[in-house]
Amino acid sequence: MAITESTKIDQIEVVGDWNIQVRQATTIEKDGVQVARTFHRWVLNPDSDISAQEQKVKNIANAAWTPEVIAAYNAFKEEQASKFA
Repeated sequence: MAITESTKIDQIEVVGDWNIQVRQATTIEKDGVQVARTFHRWVLNPDSDISAQEQKVKNIANAAWTPEVIAAYNAFKEEQASKFA
């Protein structure tokens, strides 16, 4: 009886103007048959440190976060900060 566990990023979505949602699936198999699957999710913004992310996440972030998107994100953050200052 062989039990194996594998983890991989199985979904990357650009949501709204700048959020990137990442889903990581962990699968447990017993003798080649999946017996369990769980998910871990996280969100990245243009000011997130993506250095530890997998290359495919970095590639999407670099494509999605154009200078215009980063400027819009920074303007949004400033607007929000002024509302709650």
